[in-house]
Amino acid sequence: MRIISGKYKTKKLSVLKSNDTRPTTDKVRENIFNILGPIDGSVLDLFAGSGALGIEALSRGAKQAMFIDGARDAIGIIKENVSNIDEPVEVFRNDYRRALRAMNKRERHFDLIFLDPPYHKGMVDISLDLMDSLKILADGGRIVVETHKDEVYEIPGYISQREVVYGTIRINVLTKEGDL
Repeated sequence: MRIISGKYKTKKLSVLKSNDTRPTTDKVRENIFNILGPIDGSVLDLFAGSGALGIEALSRGAKQAMFIDGARDAIGIIKENVSNIDEPVEVFRNDYRRALRAMNKRERHFDLIFLDPPYHKGMVDISLDLMDSLKILADGGRIVVETHKDEVYEIPGYISQREVVYGTIRINVLTKEGDL
């Protein structure tokens, strides 16, 4: 895997050698960033895996990024992948619910959030509900949700800006209601 475009273009990324994560392919990442357009502000890569989405955002202009994953091995890979990144990064091993609550206590808000949890476990609904109630998404911010194409989840409080299917993956770009 590699970074597709921007400041860190062609940077090689390490990935976990297990079936516990599914790194977003270069092609899907490129399509996500084509949909998003220019990147700016702060990024949260929740369920970060290798950190590829957050690092791609930094490469394309994001000012800072936070990477959260619950797996120790994933955190090691993320730390390796961000070791030569110039922008401020934070990497935390934590349960996603606890991490979101901690961000609320620290009054952290993000302009772009990548939400790519394990498929079919209900984590999208829980994450979106928590982000909404804790006001984690900055005004005018976007959430990129990556799920299996058959996964169903609720998006009360959010509006789908764009939804696309690539093979077995569905990408949904959400904004808060009233932010359009």
